[in-house]
Amino acid sequence: MTQKLLAGTQAPDFALLNSEGQKVSLSDYRGRNVIVYFYPEAATPGCTTEACDFRDSLSSLQSSGYEVLGISPDSPEKIARFAGDFSLTFPLLSDEDHAVALAYGAWGEKLVNGEVVDGLVRSTVVLDGEGKVKLTQYQVKAQGHVAALKAELGL
Repeated sequence: MTQKLLAGTQAPDFALLNSEGQKVSLSDYRGRNVIVYFYPEAATPGCTTEACDFRDSLSSLQSSGYEVLGISPDSPEKIARFAGDFSLTFPLLSDEDHAVALAYGAWGEKLVNGEVVDGLVRSTVVLDGEGKVKLTQYQVKAQGHVAALKAELGL
């Protein structure tokens, strides 16, 4: 299992391609709180539920001072289709070599259909405006995740 991030530590910076093939860096968000959530695969039931939940909560999150970035090992083309199909209005980023997921502790062993496999573990990391970790949640459930996250953040 990869090392999980701890609250109070500096989050690893990254630059990944978005659904339009443009580079997006974590440093672009300095001065703002950022919710970075890792999802296993675009357009699968759980990932769609979670993404639509973030979409539907985006205005309340942003009005509370939080931006949202979704990261998966999908290609920019696949996340572009996903964003278009479900009207996702926040950046989705492509981590095809899963280097960022590894750095954030969101890649490792998980149980899929009764079998242990290596893969992306559904995770959320909340960062402050300086890029320090405020909160980490690993192995989250897609259903109800955003509401639980908002409650934990006091929003």
